[in-house]
Amino acid sequence: MSTPARRVLLTGNHAVAWAARLARPKVVPVYPITPQTPVLELLTEFQAEGAFDAEILTVESEHSVMSACIPASLAGARVFTATASQGLLLMHEVLHYAAGARAPIVMANVNRTVASPWAFWPDQTDSLAQRDTGWVQYYVETAQEALDTVLQAYRVAEQVRLPVLVSLDAFYVSHSLEPVLVPAQEEVDAWLPPYAPAQRLDTEAPSGWGNVVSQDMFCRHRRAIEEAMQSVPALAAAADRECGERFGRQWGVVERYRCEDAAAAVVTMGSMAGTAREAVDALCERGVAVGLVKLRLFRPLPVAALRAALAGLRDVIVLDRNHSPGAGGVLHQELRAALYGMPAAPRVHGLLAGVGGVNVPPERIVAFVDEALGTADVTSDSQWVR
Repeated sequence: MSTPARRVLLTGNHAVAWAARLARPKVVPVYPITPQTPVLELLTEFQAEGAFDAEILTVESEHSVMSACIPASLAGARVFTATASQGLLLMHEVLHYAAGARAPIVMANVNRTVASPWAFWPDQTDSLAQRDTGWVQYYVETAQEALDTVLQAYRVAEQVRLPVLVSLDAFYVSHSLEPVLVPAQEEVDAWLPPYAPAQRLDTEAPSGWGNVVSQDMFCRHRRAIEEAMQSVPALAAAADRECGERFGRQWGVVERYRCEDAAAAVVTMGSMAGTAREAVDALCERGVAVGLVKLRLFRPLPVAALRAALAGLRDVIVLDRNHSPGAGGVLHQELRAALYGMPAAPRVHGLLAGVGGVNVPPERIVAFVDEALGTADVTSDSQWVR
């Protein structure tokens, strides 16, 4: 069915579903969980109307979802799924297996608080807790960026043969409506050809996966995954650039906003970047030289791009919508490690802002920046703020 490019009012969830439809996956295992369920509902509607030619598998849990994704991908099918919060945590064991199997699955995750206590608000701890599983991780700010990033994720995943997670904040992005430009199916088909892996289920060339290996073989396998990860920042940048040439939109691996001549920058991920953008505008109007650095690719961490983006700054204010008990903000600690040993590295202030979905309006970010710029000493610990 032909779908010409058109502008549609979509939530972030529905933008993800449209991206999945445009990518033409052949297998989509699903299990609903708030606030991700609308992704799956729209995909089943697409299938019912004959616009989505995929095998949708309804299984009994998120663990089973990923357990179905892996063999489908290894058999040679393009695979998509989506989850959130506790669902992603239930998959944790199998996420390691997916990366180890070099299965280029693309999964959308709606960032939501993890229990206990029970809550449903935006918080990125669920996906950041998976940072060592071997999955590439993107974080998006808007519904349009979510659609484009899911498509780019397939380009990257199928080149490096690693799974990719695309995360969007609950409600702020997943349920908020905005005009989204949905590209024509023919344009996407030209940019993202059918998945045709060299190694797949083939009765003429039988092979197996998951067999027991020696210590040396396992070590070599992990090194191969690391080499693949190291190639991701350049491939992600290339996919983003090509997406811009084809569809007219680029997002960057790391975005710099109003950083020219800035002495400080706010660094964050996801929907908070939009709020920080408003705060930066207000500060610049007051004559305060502050910019925004938005991190879109978190894993692998694009260290070279971050160092280049933050070079020459005196202060960096990191806003974390997550909390790692005993370590503080995950992005704060990752950024400190990335900048370690950098000549004239900026001072890094870590703020736990928006944890559990707490609203952080632009005027609070302005206050955070004012306080950071007036501080003589910087602690290595993340600070709780409201």
